[in-house]
Amino acid sequence: MRICAEATEAELERAFADCGGVPDAEDVRAPEAGLVMLRGRIGGDGGPFNVGEATVTRAVVRLPDGALGYSYLLGRSARRARLAAIVDALGQDAGWRERLDAVLVAPVTARREAELAERREQAAATRVNFFTLVRGED
Repeated sequence: MRICAEATEAELERAFADCGGVPDAEDVRAPEAGLVMLRGRIGGDGGPFNVGEATVTRAVVRLPDGALGYSYLLGRSARRARLAAIVDALGQDAGWRERLDAVLVAPVTARREAELAERREQAAATRVNFFTLVRGED
């Protein structure tokens, strides 16, 4: 599900296109957007406080074989949430899991690793090394 959270809607669509299309799924809970309160702590051990709100879209689907899939994703994309729920339901089947690994997990993981490598390179380019010279005075 982490991959679904990191995947774009286009990547989810492309994965299903590579698998022959989006399988039929009944909406148990149609995609709907709402807000969740984000809580934080100062220093990791301080008292909790409200940071703010985030928009989340959730969906629950049932496949014809009875498998249920759930998704809760940041943002307002109902289509992306429904596709992620279908991925969750299909991932319960070993045959589908292997196909999804090849057409969704591997490409999204490669893209995310490339983005992280680029971000590390950008950060490294701004790195400043401080050093101290010892003066020769007695």
